[in-house]
Amino acid sequence: MPKRYWLMKSEPGCFSIDDLAGEPDQTTTWDGVRNFQARNMLRDQIKKGDEAFFHNSGTNPPGIAGIMKIVSDGYPDYTAEDPTSQHPDPRHTKDNPIWYMVDVKLVRKFKEVIPLSTLKETPGLEAMEVCRRGSRLSVQPVRPEEWEIVLELAERL
Repeated sequence: MPKRYWLMKSEPGCFSIDDLAGEPDQTTTWDGVRNFQARNMLRDQIKKGDEAFFHNSGTNPPGIAGIMKIVSDGYPDYTAEDPTSQHPDPRHTKDNPIWYMVDVKLVRKFKEVIPLSTLKETPGLEAMEVCRRGSRLSVQPVRPEEWEIVLELAERL
Protein backbone atom coordinates (compact mmCIF):
# COMPACT_ATOMS: atom_id res chain seq x y z
CA MET A 1 0.00 0.00 0.00
CA PRO A 2 1.44 3.42 -0.90
CA LYS A 3 2.26 5.93 1.81
CA ARG A 4 -0.60 8.26 2.67
CA TYR A 5 -0.54 11.76 4.06
CA TRP A 6 -2.55 13.31 6.87
CA LEU A 7 -3.08 16.49 8.85
CA MET A 8 -3.52 16.08 12.60
CA LYS A 9 -4.68 18.97 14.76
CA SER A 10 -3.82 19.73 18.34
CA GLU A 11 -4.21 22.77 20.51
CA PRO A 12 -0.78 23.78 21.84
CA GLY A 13 -2.24 24.23 25.32
CA CYS A 14 -3.11 20.53 25.22
CA PHE A 15 -0.13 19.19 23.24
CA SER A 16 2.28 21.17 21.08
CA ILE A 17 4.95 20.32 18.55
CA ASP A 18 7.46 21.40 21.20
CA ASP A 19 5.91 18.85 23.56
CA LEU A 20 6.45 16.20 20.88
CA ALA A 21 10.06 17.35 20.44
CA GLY A 22 10.55 16.91 24.18
CA GLU A 23 9.30 13.32 24.29
CA PRO A 24 11.81 10.45 24.52
CA ASP A 25 13.00 9.72 20.97
CA GLN A 26 10.57 12.54 19.96
CA THR A 27 7.86 9.85 19.83
CA THR A 28 4.52 9.55 21.61
CA THR A 29 0.90 8.47 21.28
CA TRP A 30 -1.64 10.57 19.36
CA ASP A 31 -4.52 9.94 21.74
CA GLY A 32 -7.70 11.62 22.88
CA VAL A 33 -9.49 11.69 19.51
CA ARG A 34 -13.20 11.53 20.31
CA ASN A 35 -14.84 11.92 16.91
CA PHE A 36 -16.07 8.81 15.09
CA GLN A 37 -14.99 9.91 11.61
CA ALA A 38 -11.47 10.73 12.83
CA ARG A 39 -11.46 7.51 14.90
CA ASN A 40 -12.24 5.49 11.77
CA MET A 41 -9.21 7.00 10.02
CA LEU A 42 -6.98 6.19 12.99
CA ARG A 43 -8.35 2.65 13.19
CA ASP A 44 -8.68 1.73 9.52
CA GLN A 45 -6.69 4.00 7.23
CA ILE A 46 -3.64 5.54 8.88
CA LYS A 47 -0.74 3.10 8.73
CA LYS A 48 2.81 2.85 9.98
CA GLY A 49 5.05 4.76 7.56
CA ASP A 50 2.46 7.40 6.65
CA GLU A 51 3.30 11.04 7.34
CA ALA A 52 1.25 13.83 8.87
CA PHE A 53 1.37 17.57 9.21
CA PHE A 54 1.22 18.77 12.82
CA HIS A 55 -1.41 21.52 12.77
CA ASN A 56 -1.79 24.01 15.62
CA SER A 57 -5.45 24.80 16.15
CA GLY A 58 -6.82 27.24 18.65
CA THR A 59 -3.84 29.55 18.16
CA ASN A 60 -3.49 32.94 16.54
CA PRO A 61 -2.82 32.20 13.79
CA PRO A 62 -3.67 28.51 13.45
CA GLY A 63 -1.45 26.66 11.02
CA ILE A 64 0.95 23.84 10.19
CA ALA A 65 3.96 23.66 12.52
CA GLY A 66 5.82 20.62 11.21
CA ILE A 67 5.84 17.00 10.09
CA MET A 68 5.35 13.73 11.96
CA LYS A 69 5.85 10.14 10.87
CA ILE A 70 3.26 7.56 11.87
CA VAL A 71 5.22 4.82 13.65
CA SER A 72 2.39 2.39 14.49
CA ASP A 73 -0.87 1.22 13.04
CA GLY A 74 -3.97 2.20 14.99
CA TYR A 75 -4.69 0.48 18.28
CA PRO A 76 -7.22 1.00 21.11
CA ASP A 77 -6.79 4.30 22.96
CA TYR A 78 -6.21 3.15 26.53
CA THR A 79 -6.56 6.73 27.83
CA ALA A 80 -10.32 6.36 27.30
CA GLU A 81 -10.31 3.74 30.07
CA ASP A 82 -8.61 6.08 32.54
CA PRO A 83 -11.14 8.22 34.43
CA THR A 84 -8.34 10.66 35.35
CA SER A 85 -7.29 11.26 31.71
CA GLN A 86 -8.33 14.37 29.79
CA HIS A 87 -10.72 12.37 27.58
CA PRO A 88 -12.25 9.43 29.51
CA ASP A 89 -15.14 7.47 28.05
CA PRO A 90 -16.75 4.78 30.24
CA ARG A 91 -18.21 3.12 27.12
CA HIS A 92 -14.67 2.21 25.98
CA THR A 93 -13.37 -1.04 27.50
CA LYS A 94 -10.63 -3.52 26.64
CA ASP A 95 -13.30 -5.92 25.40
CA ASN A 96 -15.18 -3.21 23.51
CA PRO A 97 -12.71 -0.56 22.32
CA ILE A 98 -14.38 2.48 20.82
CA TRP A 99 -11.48 4.92 20.45
CA TYR A 100 -8.17 4.43 18.67
CA MET A 101 -4.77 6.10 18.55
CA VAL A 102 -1.46 5.85 16.71
CA ASP A 103 2.13 6.55 17.69
CA VAL A 104 3.87 9.50 16.03
CA LYS A 105 7.48 10.64 15.76
CA LEU A 106 8.65 14.17 15.00
CA VAL A 107 10.30 14.45 11.59
CA ARG A 108 10.87 18.19 11.69
CA LYS A 109 9.51 21.42 13.06
CA PHE A 110 9.12 24.17 10.47
CA LYS A 111 11.08 27.41 10.99
CA GLU A 112 7.73 29.19 11.15
CA VAL A 113 4.13 28.02 11.35
CA ILE A 114 2.43 28.12 7.94
CA PRO A 115 -0.73 30.09 8.75
CA LEU A 116 -4.10 28.69 7.76
CA SER A 117 -4.74 31.97 5.95
CA THR A 118 -1.69 31.28 3.73
CA LEU A 119 -2.91 27.77 3.02
CA LYS A 120 -6.31 29.14 1.99
CA GLU A 121 -4.68 31.66 -0.38
CA THR A 122 -2.33 29.17 -2.04
CA PRO A 123 -3.27 27.87 -5.50
CA GLY A 124 -3.71 24.10 -5.48
CA LEU A 125 -4.90 23.94 -1.88
CA GLU A 126 -8.48 25.12 -2.46
CA ALA A 127 -9.85 21.59 -1.90
CA MET A 128 -7.56 20.73 1.02
CA GLU A 129 -9.81 19.66 3.87
CA VAL A 130 -8.31 22.08 6.42
CA CYS A 131 -9.06 24.98 4.03
CA ARG A 132 -12.73 24.12 3.67
CA ARG A 133 -15.20 26.27 5.56
CA GLY A 134 -16.47 24.53 8.69
CA SER A 135 -13.83 21.78 8.59
CA ARG A 136 -13.24 20.80 12.19
CA LEU A 137 -11.97 17.20 12.06
CA SER A 138 -8.82 16.69 14.10
CA VAL A 139 -7.55 14.06 11.65
CA GLN A 140 -7.80 14.73 7.91
CA PRO A 141 -6.45 13.17 4.74
CA VAL A 142 -4.04 15.22 2.61
CA ARG A 143 -3.62 14.52 -1.11
CA PRO A 144 -0.03 13.91 -2.31
CA GLU A 145 -0.14 17.04 -4.50
CA GLU A 146 -1.32 19.12 -1.48
CA TRP A 147 1.49 17.63 0.61
CA GLU A 148 4.07 18.79 -1.96
CA ILE A 149 2.62 22.30 -2.16
CA VAL A 150 2.74 22.68 1.64
CA LEU A 151 6.35 21.44 1.68
CA GLU A 152 7.20 24.09 -0.91
CA LEU A 153 5.56 26.74 1.32
CA ALA A 154 7.62 25.53 4.29
CA GLU A 155 10.84 25.86 2.30
CA ARG A 156 10.04 29.50 1.48
CA LEU A 157 9.66 30.49 5.13
